[in-house]
Amino acid sequence: MAYLGIDIGTSGCKALALSSAGEILATHTATYGLDQPRPGWTQQDPAIWVKGARDAVSKVLETVPVGDIKCIGLSGQMHGFTPLDANGEVLRPAILWNDQRNAAEAQEIEERAGGREALLSLTNNRMLVGYTGGKIVWMQVHEPKLFDQVRHALNPKDYLRYVLTGEVATEVSDASGTGLFDVRERQWCQPLIDKLPFDSAILPPCYESMEVSGTVSALGASLFGLTAGIPVIGGGGDSVIQTLGTGVAEPGPLQTTIGTAGITAAALDAPKSNPDGRMQVFCNVAPDLWHCMGVSLNAGGALGWLRQLLGGTQDFEDMVRGAGEVPAGAEGLVFLPYLNGERCPHPDPTARGAFVGLSARHDARHMTRALMEGVVFALYDIYRQMAGMGINGRLIKASGGGARSEIWRQMQADMFGCPVVTIEGAAEGGAFGAALLAGVSLGNWSSITEAAGCCSELTRQSPSDKQHELYGSAYEIYAELYPALQPSFAALNRMGDAI
Repeated sequence: MAYLGIDIGTSGCKALALSSAGEILATHTATYGLDQPRPGWTQQDPAIWVKGARDAVSKVLETVPVGDIKCIGLSGQMHGFTPLDANGEVLRPAILWNDQRNAAEAQEIEERAGGREALLSLTNNRMLVGYTGGKIVWMQVHEPKLFDQVRHALNPKDYLRYVLTGEVATEVSDASGTGLFDVRERQWCQPLIDKLPFDSAILPPCYESMEVSGTVSALGASLFGLTAGIPVIGGGGDSVIQTLGTGVAEPGPLQTTIGTAGITAAALDAPKSNPDGRMQVFCNVAPDLWHCMGVSLNAGGALGWLRQLLGGTQDFEDMVRGAGEVPAGAEGLVFLPYLNGERCPHPDPTARGAFVGLSARHDARHMTRALMEGVVFALYDIYRQMAGMGINGRLIKASGGGARSEIWRQMQADMFGCPVVTIEGAAEGGAFGAALLAGVSLGNWSSITEAAGCCSELTRQSPSDKQHELYGSAYEIYAELYPALQPSFAALNRMGDAI
């Protein structure tokens, strides 16, 4: 008996098969790219998700007999907008989570709601730039003829569900990330939607994450080499469901992710009030839990940017090794990781990246060290907001590609002043959490807490008091830079738009 998790990521699709004992039987990732047709725009043709999923599942099925697959869980990048027509055909490339084009439309939704406080009273979340709701209105404003054909607005993983099962559906965690969802009541926020200019019928039916939302159709079975009739559960948005994959199944520990983006998250037993909407308070994949997180738009992706900037001749391991030769604090060099704008705690699409303190003595190693530290400062910046809501974690469970780096884990331990652990399976991201959730749905585990018990500890980093003090001082400098530079960022952004 095995459970299949499929994760539609930004840079690739991962498929993973998990045994009933929680053992990873096989995993494969098929990579793909994204399009950036204009500054601040990011989009993908959903056909590459389907191809990636077919390739990844095919590789897994070379090891795991298809007859062993008893349930499928889905995960995927959140906040995307995939518009379909009445025949289920994709109308335009999907607009992704880190796309910044819809600032005006996000502001319009807030105004239609009656202002920020009114919006927070309805959804407990701002309409951040990048949320699906603003993308829907953007398409209606800027591509009106095409928008007239839209019959379904789906997030990326939910488009894969449609291809697999023929069912149009979503679940509570991904729906939370549209900005159109009442997370307190775990349902679409009809009072808000009634104030908006589009027909709410384009929004899909919403399930709890563990509920079966369809079964593999004959067409889906043919496309993916699966057996028709396999149940497919609601699943979860990657930023939420991967907390299960790191063993965070109840309030207490923090979860950090260094992937393309950076995330600091925690489980909640109630939907805490979200002052000024700087955090994201979503429904958890467990029906009696909620999820609090902040997302920095640039984390591991920033390291990839620096690698290309430096000529692309070094691999990431060499870059990180070089960073380890530089003392903490990078000899007075600080990096602001706002290469694609920022979301939390500064919801500002005009924010820009910056090295501050560069001198002739700094080299590529210092820049790499400063960049890695800047990513950790951004994670801690988010935690400062969470602490103001009464969330105080004294253990970090690290995930994402960045968690493979001992140096990056130690930076987190020293910055946060608490142990940092990695969990077996956490590096597999949302696919691992989706497979675990599929097992809970079929009763293999009685609860997500029991399922999280499969997540055994692999590594542990303890903080250094000396480095914690040093990073505290460096963070105070970092925290002062955005307010000081924000007017310049806005002016530079206007200059760029004028060219």
